[in-house]
Amino acid sequence: MSEELLKDENNLTMADFEEHFDDANPWNVVKSYMENKTVLPVKVEGIVNGGAIAMVEGLRGFIPASRLSLSYIEDLETYLLKDIEVQVIDVDEADNKLVLSAREILKEKERQEKEAKIASIQVGSVMSGTVDSLQTYGAFIRLENGLSGLVHISQISQKRIKSPKDVLNVGDEVSVKVIGIKDGKISLSMKALEEVDEEEEPVEKVEIPEAEEIGTSLGDLFKNIQL
Repeated sequence: MSEELLKDENNLTMADFEEHFDDANPWNVVKSYMENKTVLPVKVEGIVNGGAIAMVEGLRGFIPASRLSLSYIEDLETYLLKDIEVQVIDVDEADNKLVLSAREILKEKERQEKEAKIASIQVGSVMSGTVDSLQTYGAFIRLENGLSGLVHISQISQKRIKSPKDVLNVGDEVSVKVIGIKDGKISLSMKALEEVDEEEEPVEKVEIPEAEEIGTSLGDLFKNIQL
């Protein structure tokens, strides 16, 4: 061992050892992951009652079933040995508790995907969709790209209607025009795609007299004129 290395070791203080110990403590490491919201790739190594198990820094982490997905999971066993991304959301060294979650990461990815889809839509474009739900103020349409938009009751038909249910049913396939996008909300119109019914102007009926009637009328006109 070199003299310089021995000198460095001899100069180490108790504080240096404590700092090194703290850095090596896996509980302190996972606490830093939680504070920094670090995204961690893990493998689901076990399924238990109410959730799944994954190892982080050699510690046993618990992922509640409600935080494995954005939707209800029918069979947790489908997640066994699955690679997922998680964040640390709770650390308690005294109780030997480490709680992980994939939900926040999935929600952020979903938000980014939604924003990207909305950004690709142009106002004025025509899309197809399915009536997803009916409200008193309009109809929500599930568009072909998976997004949802609202057709306000005033934009459903050129004719005045009292309720969207008067002309639409849930599940109906419709064509809509994008008339506005604001704050991530898509405004649609069905009325804009209807052909405008031009009101027929009343045609004035003109009766043309027969030739004989014209002659008679002229005779009647001059018979009282004295030359």
